[in-house]
Amino acid sequence: MKRLRKLWRGRTMTFGVPLLLYLVGGSFGLREFAQIRYDVHKLHGKVDPALKEKLKQNTVTLESEYEKLKGADLDNWENIRGPRLWEDSRTVQQQRREAARLKRE
Repeated sequence: MKRLRKLWRGRTMTFGVPLLLYLVGGSFGLREFAQIRYDVHKLHGKVDPALKEKLKQNTVTLESEYEKLKGADLDNWENIRGPRLWEDSRTVQQQRREAARLKRE
């Protein structure tokens, strides 16, 4: 009995066994939560057949986009600043139009 009490109060029973229980129990718990995640993804991951057909009809290719950009003039461009959060976009646009008009004159 004394030997059993000594074993029960030892470091292995105090720290080792609870650690192993947490590790094993945590892996099973994590597996269950991961399975829920995958089940939800499987339910919500299905694509609507109408959308699938619409995507099949879309025939945009890399070559067609390249042909569109080939004709564009990419060397002559002007950097236009957008309005700040505290600025009203309509007044900023009006000021830019006025400045461009004065520049042309």
